[in-house]
Amino acid sequence: MVLPDEKDRHVLAAAIKTNAHVIVSNNIKDFPEDILDNYGLKIKTPDDFLTDIIDLNPERAIEAFKEMILNKKNPELDEYEVLDCLRRNGLQDTADYLHALL
Repeated sequence: MVLPDEKDRHVLAAAIKTNAHVIVSNNIKDFPEDILDNYGLKIKTPDDFLTDIIDLNPERAIEAFKEMILNKKNPELDEYEVLDCLRRNGLQDTADYLHALL
């Protein structure tokens, strides 16, 4: 297993060992598609992965999001504050998708 950054080998090894289909990382450049193809793997950013998960069941995703808001205590945040937090942390598409579903 040769990757651009040898320090990422454990991530690829874990994905192979667990028969994963996708590696979720913002570090796309260090997981070249041609190497991942050899193991039947894809790479996705957290934002892409989460929007794909929401696509599977948008109703359940909104239900889970609202439940998360209700359980958020310290500090308490409303749904728009949580969406802003997601955006600030690199999950722009996820936040926009959830916002559109509200």
